[in-house]
Formats: sequence, C-alpha cells, structure tokens
Amino acid sequence: MFDWLENDLLLTITACAPASSDASFRRYFRVRVSNDGMDAGAVNKQQFIVMDAPPTKENIEPFIRIAKLLAQSGINVPNIFHQNLTDGFLLLEDFGSQCFLDRLDAATAADLYQTAFDSLFKLQTLTPVQNAGLPHYDEPLLRKELAIFDEWFLGQLLDIQIPAAVWEPVRAVLTASALEQPGTCVHRDYHSRNLMVLDSDSPGVIDFQDAVIGPITYDLVSLLRDCYIAWPEAQVEQWRNDYFERLRQAGLVHCGPAQFKRWFDLMGLQRHLKAIGIFSRLHLRDGKSNYLNDIPRTLNYVTAVCVAYPELAEFNDFLHDHALPAHGKCSAPVLSAVEGPVLSKVEV
Repeated sequence: MFDWLENDLLLTITACAPASSDASFRRYFRVRVSNDGMDAGAVNKQQFIVMDAPPTKENIEPFIRIAKLLAQSGINVPNIFHQNLTDGFLLLEDFGSQCFLDRLDAATAADLYQTAFDSLFKLQTLTPVQNAGLPHYDEPLLRKELAIFDEWFLGQLLDIQIPAAVWEPVRAVLTASALEQPGTCVHRDYHSRNLMVLDSDSPGVIDFQDAVIGPITYDLVSLLRDCYIAWPEAQVEQWRNDYFERLRQAGLVHCGPAQFKRWFDLMGLQRHLKAIGIFSRLHLRDGKSNYLNDIPRTLNYVTAVCVAYPELAEFNDFLHDHALPAHGKCSAPVLSAVEGPVLSKVEV
C-alpha cells in the first residue's frame, strides 16, 4: 500500500492509522499527506481514506462502478481520487469518523433521520432501475441469505436443527413478500454505521458496493430497525408512515399503509434472520466476536414480527421452545422487550 501511495502517486505520508473495522476482508486506513505531488482533483486535501481490499478476497470494481452511479443520483458518496485494481487499493475522500450511531440520541434523531430519509428518497427515485448494471434481489439470493441463519446461527452456534416443515413456509412467505414489492435501487446496508455526519451535504453514504435492484422497503427497514440501535415501536411507525406517504405521493407505491407495513415487517424479518446468521459467522469463522452483542437486539425484532403474523406462529413456537433457550445458554439472555431502551448502542 505504501509503495503505491509514495512511489506511484508520489505522496508524502505524514501519518497513517486504521480508520474503521469491517465485517469483510476490506481494511481502511486514514492517511495524512503533505501537498507535494497532489493532483488538481485533490490539491486541497491533506487527509484521505485508503481502502485495502485483497483481490483474492474482494473485488473493488463494484465499489467504483456503484459510486459513480449513486453520485449521478445526487447521493453523497466518497470521491475516488485514485484506484489500483491490480492490488485492490483505492484513495478515497475522507468523510471523517462520526457516523450516525455516534451522534444519535433523543435530541438529534429527528434531524439526522430526516437527512437519511432525504438521501434514501433520492436513491429510490433518481437511480435508474433499468440498465443500471445492478443485479436483482431475486429468489435465489433471498433464499441464499436466509440459509445463513439456518447454517450459522441455528446449526453452528446453537447446534440445533429446524424442521423443514417449519422452516420452508417461513422462507416461502418472506420470499414472496419481497418479490411482490416495487423494485428500486437498494443499498443493502443503509443503517447508522454507514451514514456519516458531515458539515454539509450530510449524510455521507458508505459501504454501498453490494447495491442491487430490490424491494422498496429494504433500506427503510434497515434504517428504522437497525441492528445496532433500537427505537420505541411507536416512533418507528411514525417514521415509516411518513416515508410511506412520501413514496405514495411520488407514485412509487400504489398500496395502502397496511400492505406497506406488512412488506416492511416481513422484509425486516428476512434481513434480521440473515444478520443474525452473519453475526454468528463473524464470531465463529472470522474471530470477530463483538458482533455477538448485536444478536439479542436483532432477535427481538424477529420475535416481535413473528407474534404479529399468524402464518409465522409455528416458527415463533420453534424460536421460543428451542432457539431462544439455546441462545440463552451460550450467551447473555435475550432482552425481554422488542424496544429495549429508547436508545441502545453497541460499539464494535
């Protein structure tokens, strides 16, 4: 990395430190440089983020391509000043170190979330669905993601099995609900850790390289039922209803609020089951055990949705009879209420 920065880009590095942790194999470093050797596009910059994505583990081409696509839609994504596809390096604009999760509290939530809603609305209304070069969130992908919960949380972490007669109806309901929704550009990780607080044009949006064309509720539920921070359900409902009305007036949805709520709830269930599986995998395979702290909050979302929908009753019984007791034996007890505290942060 330093050879590329200093010998190829002719930068003089004055400081370098890790910028963030990541659930993938990508690493990020914050570097300070002198102005010597800077090109016209970055002449006034002295601090950058360097992405180090080993080509054998990660492909940075989608990041580059999707960054351009989202920028054209008015989404504030980091500028890419230099790229090295061979070695997997990118020199990026530095959005700083303050993400939403660091700043959210009862006093700041309304303003911060409003900027997130505005950015999401641009993503959904201005990013083309056709000819965008993005993959579709199709049935194989949805089922593949659900399998992560079955394999890594139930099988690997808890060492239990779910009967096919219980699991298959859940997969069918969640897949059908996702596929019947209007399709838009989906960030796929639109939550409090990937939205950066900026002095202007906030939020800065990061970690968008897995974007797809998919269900219209996906990013909204990622934001409002965040795996890393929980809000009272009444507040979530108000935010969801307000955003639904905005979509309805824009002609992006043609259903009533009850149908939109069902899409939102079931999409969240699909996402949260996947997330629980990923947190388990990060612990067991990658040694990133701090993500286990986020499973109880995410399980709370899952059980609350299962209670609300009769077709999920058998799955709900399985969770309460088998999964939750097994999880309680291998970790801290699950929170007793879906909302938890008004605000709960977990630092990773």
